[in-house]
Amino acid sequence: PFEDIDDQAYYFSPVIWAVNSGITSGLDETHFGPDVPCNRAQVVTFLWRVAGKPEPITNTNPFRDIPKGSFYEKAVLWAYETGITTGTDATHFTPLATCNRAHVVTFLWRAAGCPEPNPKGMQVLRFVDVKPSDFYFKAVIWAVQEGITNGINEREFGPMEPCNRAQVVTFLY
Repeated sequence: PFEDIDDQAYYFSPVIWAVNSGITSGLDETHFGPDVPCNRAQVVTFLWRVAGKPEPITNTNPFRDIPKGSFYEKAVLWAYETGITTGTDATHFTPLATCNRAHVVTFLWRAAGCPEPNPKGMQVLRFVDVKPSDFYFKAVIWAVQEGITNGINEREFGPMEPCNRAQVVTFLY
């Protein structure tokens, strides 16, 4: 349905699934925007929709930068309550900041309950840009072991690179 999505692209099926499932829509009627970076509000909202749009337990919002009634308000509150995010500090979520690949994989890992990756995988991690001291280390190993991602190439995960719409829906798929 989108003229910017090739049916041979790695993200073709994930995009169709995400649109048909109500996870996201296109940028307009004919464009999905696969290369457009996602911001923190969008990623958390996509994840919330995948979870079935659960109602937050509380209406108390710890973040000053989440407008009441915004499309992402409930998603952010839910993500905060479930430990998927703690915000960028105690009073800010920074919803419009571009979400990088490390953040997206960490959100997914936390949503899955922070499962411990297979120790064997930790020893054979091939990415030169992922170190044991990184906050996203276990999340990346888990995501690779679960088949969620293979990185941007054989040797790099690209943790600080912006995560675009095609990548986010593929990770979720």
